[in-house]
Amino acid sequence: MSKTLLVTGGSGFIGSNFVRYYLNRYPDDRIINLDKLTYAGNPANLSDFDDDDRYRFVHGDICDVELVESLVADCDGVFNFAAESHVDRSILGGAEFVQTDVYGTYVLLEAARKHEVERFHQISTDEVYGSLTEGAWDEGFPMEPRNPYSASKASAEMLVRAYHITHGLQTVVTRASNNIGPYQYPEKRVPLYITNAIDDQPLPVYGNGLQIRDHLFVDDHCSAIDLVFHEGVAGEAYNVGGENEANGVEVARAILDQLGKPESLLQFVEDRAGHDQRYALNSGKVRQLGWQPAVDTEESMRRTIQWYVDNESWWRDIKASDDYLAYYKRQYGERLK
Repeated sequence: MSKTLLVTGGSGFIGSNFVRYYLNRYPDDRIINLDKLTYAGNPANLSDFDDDDRYRFVHGDICDVELVESLVADCDGVFNFAAESHVDRSILGGAEFVQTDVYGTYVLLEAARKHEVERFHQISTDEVYGSLTEGAWDEGFPMEPRNPYSASKASAEMLVRAYHITHGLQTVVTRASNNIGPYQYPEKRVPLYITNAIDDQPLPVYGNGLQIRDHLFVDDHCSAIDLVFHEGVAGEAYNVGGENEANGVEVARAILDQLGKPESLLQFVEDRAGHDQRYALNSGKVRQLGWQPAVDTEESMRRTIQWYVDNESWWRDIKASDDYLAYYKRQYGERLK
C-alpha cells in the first residue's frame, strides 16, 4: 500500500539526497517536501522532480503551526531533516537554532500526535554526545552538547523521547556522523576545501588541524534512515557512522592530492570556540538491523570531489551570493592572511 510522507528540510543537503533516494527506491510512495528555503535550502537540488506527481514542494516553516498541521493530516509518516545545522553560525548567534531545531520539532511532534501518524523519524547528529578522547559512543552514552547547535539538536531529541513516552507516538532517532557527498552547502569543511582548492584559494584549517571526525557518504546515511524508519524499534535511537576517521589536515591533504593542488594552499587559522576534539560512533545497533555502509572513505571522498568538479555552476552561484560572501568574510576575514 502506498504511503504519503512529509520530509521537512528536503531541499537541503541530506534531505534532498534522501528524497531522491526514497522516490527511486519506493516508486509507489509520495513525498511532500516542506522547506523554508533558508540560505542552505536550494530548489535546484531536486529540480529533476519538478514534474513528478509523486513529489510536492511546499515553501514554508516548520514553526508555522497551521501549515504543519494541514500537511501532517495527509501523511503516514514524518522525516524531520529541517534544522539550522552549522556550528560556526550557531556560535555567531544561536536564536535561530533554538527556534527551528527545538520549537520547530515541537510543532511537528504536536501535529504528528494529533493526527496519529504511523512513524516520526528525527534526524539528529553525533555532536549531541559532545567530545571524545578514545573509544566510540554507543547509544547509551549521555548527551553532553558543547555548542549551541548541538545543544539545540539534543533538546529536540528530548522532546521526541518525551512524545514517545508520554503520548505513545511511534518515534525513532538516527544520530549520524559527518556526511559528505553531492549538494552540500560549501560553508561546510569538505565542500569548502574542495571549492577553494579548485580556485587555488586557501583551505582554512582550524587550530592545529588535528580534530578528528568520522565521515559518512550521504547515500549510506539515507539507506540507514530508510532501514530505521521501517525496521527500527519505536522509542529508540540509532548511531549511523562511517567508522572512517580523519583529522582536518588529512582531509585537506586528500582533497589537494586528488585535485593536483599544492599543499601550500593549506593554511592554519585561529581555532573556533569550544572546538570538539573527536567524534566516533559505534554503529553496532543499526548494523544488527542489517545496515552497513556501501562506500568506504576513499571512494566517498573521490565521488564527492568529482561531483563538485562536475557541477561548478551549482556551487559558484552559491559562493557568489550575498549571504555566503558575508558569512565567509565574517568567519574567515580576520583569520586568513
